[in-house]
Amino acid sequence: MMSKKNIFDPYQLRPENIEDSPSTYWGIFRRIGPGLILASSIVGSGELIATTVLGAENGYTLLWLIILSCFIKIVVQNELGRYAIATGETTLEAFNRVPGPRLGVSWLVWAWFLMIMFTLMQIGAMLGGISEILNGLMPSVSIVSWVWIINLLTVVLLITGRYWVVERVSMGLVISFTVLTVSSAFVMLKQPQFFSWSEVLSGLSFHPPVGGLITAVAAFGITGVGASELIVYPYWCIEKGYARFSGPRDETLAWKLRASGWIRVMGVDVVNSMVIYTFATIAFYFLGAGILHEQGLIPKGSDMIRVLSNMFTQTLGAWSLPLFLGGAFAVLYSTIFAGTAANCRVFADFTGMLKLYNKNDYTKRLFVTRIFVVILMFVPSLYFMFLQAPVLMVLIGGAAQAIMLPIIGFATLYLRYWHMPKQILPKHWITAGLWISSIIMAFMMGYSFIQRVFG
Repeated sequence: MMSKKNIFDPYQLRPENIEDSPSTYWGIFRRIGPGLILASSIVGSGELIATTVLGAENGYTLLWLIILSCFIKIVVQNELGRYAIATGETTLEAFNRVPGPRLGVSWLVWAWFLMIMFTLMQIGAMLGGISEILNGLMPSVSIVSWVWIINLLTVVLLITGRYWVVERVSMGLVISFTVLTVSSAFVMLKQPQFFSWSEVLSGLSFHPPVGGLITAVAAFGITGVGASELIVYPYWCIEKGYARFSGPRDETLAWKLRASGWIRVMGVDVVNSMVIYTFATIAFYFLGAGILHEQGLIPKGSDMIRVLSNMFTQTLGAWSLPLFLGGAFAVLYSTIFAGTAANCRVFADFTGMLKLYNKNDYTKRLFVTRIFVVILMFVPSLYFMFLQAPVLMVLIGGAAQAIMLPIIGFATLYLRYWHMPKQILPKHWITAGLWISSIIMAFMMGYSFIQRVFG
């Protein structure tokens, strides 16, 4: 077993870890990474399932919602990352500063806990999707049995740390699958039975959802950066080293320059990941709107993967089915990896804040993190056993994230005005963007509620 003195704690800011930020674009690009982890998790339940279902139900009419969802949240992501770099605090530690009722921790931390218990349904849905693929290859093993097999395998890989090989292979497959999806969408552009520019242009103007309201709300919640990714992102920034490279805040000019430099690196990371997942999201939406909607195909229940495969076979041909199945497997499995690895860190932080253990002892923190690997794979598997409806589970998790979005937005505004170090406050146009983002997210949720109540 590794001794305590050999375990490096990325959450402790020490002067000996100070490092100047790169100044060239190539140097900056080499130090990005947290956003790419988010991008690999976003493509799973958000793009492959929720986005295509939204397109299948509504056609091109909600293209405006997809684009808005991808762009509107990045300023919140950027400012939560800025706060983490400047203070070294995790997202839950920051949320714990928000005033209001407390039960051990702030009401906002409990709101996160409630949201995550619903969003774990998305992990369960992806387990079900993978199991559907494997059941098609080996029908003698039931879908439920495959869920528990994948569960056990993933727990072993995550706890032992051997998952990095699978993760890198999955990342390569995710990239290949995304490229193939974009290619399929481009092929569709030349098929008038599935695509017309007039419908696309019409989709850029405001239209209320024609299909299920929960699908639109869920898609807004999890396409692009969802609420759970907004909360997780600062943890990855801290573990990447942006905060410890800036060093402990000492109000000096040197600290300001270092912190500002690493915030600039983080900003490039945010924009880079946004470009990647925006292209992927629009491609998935086009395929859902153009192919599934035109044929009246709505992914449901255990037929989800079979119906989704039409997006490839109808454009590229029947030969592409194995590619779709392999890509879908990689996308869903890499999302389970990234999502579980992230949630374990946040839950370890949460239980430490509740004083259930000393989270400043990094050895204990790692141990608690591994315990949550088991718990956070077991709960989604139970969800799937009881519901066995992957699309519905994704939509429920997405709706929970959507409800949380405006709360996170206004909490970020509170942190900006009351707790952000003055030396690295955002520029006025960024603050204005944060206000606009928070207001739009609140409007979207308010509009959805009114439409639901009053029809």
